[in-house]
Amino acid sequence: MADPALVWRRVFELAGRGRYSTSPNPRVGAVVVSADGTIAGEGFHERAGGPHAEVAALREAGEKARGATLYVNLEPCAHQGRTPPCADAVIAAGVSRVLASLEDPDPRTRGAGLARLRGAGIDVETGACAAEAARMNEIFLGSVSSGRPFVHLKWASSLDGKTASASGDSKWITGPDAREESLRLREECDAILVGSGTVRVDDPRLTRRLGWNRSVVPHRRIVLDGDASVPSGARMFDPIPGTEAWLVTARAADDPSLSSFRARGVHVVAAAAAEGRFDLGDLLQALGRLDVRSLLVEGGGETAWTFLAAGFADRVTAFVAPSLIGGQGAPSPLAGEGYPSVSRLPALDDLEVERIGRDLRITGRVVFG
Repeated sequence: MADPALVWRRVFELAGRGRYSTSPNPRVGAVVVSADGTIAGEGFHERAGGPHAEVAALREAGEKARGATLYVNLEPCAHQGRTPPCADAVIAAGVSRVLASLEDPDPRTRGAGLARLRGAGIDVETGACAAEAARMNEIFLGSVSSGRPFVHLKWASSLDGKTASASGDSKWITGPDAREESLRLREECDAILVGSGTVRVDDPRLTRRLGWNRSVVPHRRIVLDGDASVPSGARMFDPIPGTEAWLVTARAADDPSLSSFRARGVHVVAAAAAEGRFDLGDLLQALGRLDVRSLLVEGGGETAWTFLAAGFADRVTAFVAPSLIGGQGAPSPLAGEGYPSVSRLPALDDLEVERIGRDLRITGRVVFG
């Protein structure tokens, strides 16, 4: 007889295989346990447009799916998208019981899949391993619920909270293992954003150079630059197949200074708001409409502060090196005006701390006070 705890572990192992490929869809794993208590089939969702996890598991189980129990970390979908509804496939296979960790927040499903299963006489239970399921799909769940990308702030700093020396030297604060882990974060995000200072100082390409991402969502490389001061010849604007370069500026859309960017194929977004600030809400909603589920904010204390102060930070990951830089003028991960009082500060919840080589990776969900 299959141990339910081990079956659930396998479900999440399978779901995790889609870390770099499923966007804009969720990461889902499924296991079919036959009526005799043995595992008859398993599957995971690999890529949008491909078979969903439930369908893959049911195909592997074949006739053994009849009278079986299906374990899955997210509600089977009930809508026709790139593929037919999974709920219909579960019913047709003759499954007698479905254990789903979470309800799908997608308005096209949102409980309709579970209701359809129950209407067909299938025993449905939800809630098992819900916390783990929410962590597995925090990007999808957060994005679908908010209509904007899940925003992940990432930085590397010394133990005394400096991202560079007072002279601007920052290569390299963290070791090679932490830098490799940072590149993995890029691979699972649909877009990377930096501020203009990062482009002027570091001239990054903002690529996902590990080559692991296989999602259908084009990779967006974005710079926030109010006065369009970065050079149009910057490396991040180089044309790369499967990517788009974006310049987000407070200048008017018809400003002639933007023509050199457009000539290079750069997507220019005029996002001015009051007092020369960016309207981040409009920018994020525009990205959400393009199925950008996740945005990795990498560059600069001012840029990170802009997102945090606007309430658009969902997760923070800090790579902290066991080194001390000092310097009153040395930059820190967060700049801006800061919060005036420590009584109600944003905090990190569900904190995870891990040793990465010689450094620490500290990550948690942002909770606003």
